[in-house]
Amino acid sequence: MTKAEAKKRMAKLRKEIQHHRYQYHVLDTQEISDAALDSLKHELYTLEQEFPEFITPDSPTQRIGGEALDAFEKVPHTSRMLSMEDVFTPEEFAAWELRVRKRVDVDTLDYFCMPKLDGLAISLVYTDGQLTVAATRGDGQTGENVTHNVRTIESVPLSLRSVDVATRKNVGLPAQLPEEFVVRGEIYMPVKAFEKLNKAREKEGEAMFANPRNVAAGSIRQLDPTVAAKRPLRFVAWDLITDIGQTTHAQEMEMLQALGFPTTPYSRRVQSEEAVEMLYRELQDLREQDELPFWVDGMVVRVDNNDTYAELGVVGKTPRGLVAWKFPAEEATTVLRGVTWSVGRTGVVTPVADLEPVWIAGTTVQHASLHNMDEIKRLGVKIGDTVIVKKAGDIIPKIVKPLPALRTGNERSIRAPRKINGAKVYRKEGEVALYCDDPHAFERQVQSIAYAVSKEALNIDGLGQKTIEQLVERGLASSFADLYGITEAEFRELDGFADVSAQKLHEEIRNRTCVDFRRFITALGIKHVGGETALRLAQTFRSLDGLMRADKETLLAVDDIGEVVADSIVAFFA
Repeated sequence: MTKAEAKKRMAKLRKEIQHHRYQYHVLDTQEISDAALDSLKHELYTLEQEFPEFITPDSPTQRIGGEALDAFEKVPHTSRMLSMEDVFTPEEFAAWELRVRKRVDVDTLDYFCMPKLDGLAISLVYTDGQLTVAATRGDGQTGENVTHNVRTIESVPLSLRSVDVATRKNVGLPAQLPEEFVVRGEIYMPVKAFEKLNKAREKEGEAMFANPRNVAAGSIRQLDPTVAAKRPLRFVAWDLITDIGQTTHAQEMEMLQALGFPTTPYSRRVQSEEAVEMLYRELQDLREQDELPFWVDGMVVRVDNNDTYAELGVVGKTPRGLVAWKFPAEEATTVLRGVTWSVGRTGVVTPVADLEPVWIAGTTVQHASLHNMDEIKRLGVKIGDTVIVKKAGDIIPKIVKPLPALRTGNERSIRAPRKINGAKVYRKEGEVALYCDDPHAFERQVQSIAYAVSKEALNIDGLGQKTIEQLVERGLASSFADLYGITEAEFRELDGFADVSAQKLHEEIRNRTCVDFRRFITALGIKHVGGETALRLAQTFRSLDGLMRADKETLLAVDDIGEVVADSIVAFFA
């Protein structure tokens, strides 16, 4: 991406994100999922790291949340309520960890890990041990005074708990606390309470809530505290702002518990990147098995030592020593680069979207089903669009919707092909599907891939006829080039495959990313070009670029190549 393209893309992303953040934080509604918005924000953040000269003061990465509503008193925070950088893959987490280690000169680096609850961040101020102010995050500098609602939550201490001498000594609490004491945490609604609330609303004919986060936010931002009082909200503390001598975040959690605050369950201090990833996997498994009592969308990883954390400092709105490792979202945004028309065994022609690779639900997604032309028309999607893609257990993910506000004017309409391999494409009366008259179109794709992976060519073991047929049928491959984009998880979904066999085949393909030039030419399947001719071409041209640029005259100069073969090679690369 050029600088000019990056600047335009960043401007459009800022505008789109600001629109959705206003809907979410100010109007308490949303047009796209949290995961899709996170994906847009992550793209903007990544571009800003690459092109920092285009960061603007009004960028969503430079502020925290929405403006305080006029209906509430505005409260300045004693210190900024910062946000977190999101990472989505093990590679992105490893890159963050490496950046941290490069900035600090320490022998060991411990981390404190906490589930990232999907609720409403809140700041609690205690004066002389009594709760005096509860404020929302707001824009990070100023929040909304929602004390009247927060006081209705039983898990929020209205006064700091008296601590005996032995406990004070054990956790490191001073004998006298400062006059002002600030704690931050999350207000949320437990899963079972949320389900019970929605059942009651459904019975009364009222609109059901989309998720617990919206309930928590909506309840706390009511002018009438009786609304919040009727809803079973909970609070957990995740940060102690006031300095009372704490040296680590783990110690802060012990202090807060001693003073009467519930802290985030399933939290743990770990001592290596491997241990962080292990805990991340444990939480992810608990979430997928519905064993967590709250909604969670990731794990917060924080440098445990407070001095080291402070030394790392802040960049923009995010502390360098803190990161949110998000669980694989079922939705993300990416760019539609093109459409491949796949012909199935019965002749049905299916449009398959070719996407910029994007991480969704734990796998890299490069293709998504567009189903048929009616669906393309309903979506209003174009080639070049930024699209929301969803994967919820499906082998082929689906495009949910395009984001027209991010268009540049260079997008192209998707048109159905009139012919495939010279055969007519048409629609039967009363049906939405397209059909191809060529009964061999499916077989051609299967046979071309089978030839490419044969011992004479790429020599990929484990790709038999039935496996290739499944790949073509499901739109995962129309040529051998597509094999290199298929993930291990996608192989696992095929009939006859399990974890071991999927991993073995995936590794076998990855081991063939660098092959002999003769084998590669053979794999291309150029008409009249077999192994011997491929060897002559490889010896003569030495590179693919040289072969592609060769004209008929140049090819005829190669031993054993006549006019028919030369014409075939020129036609192929044309």
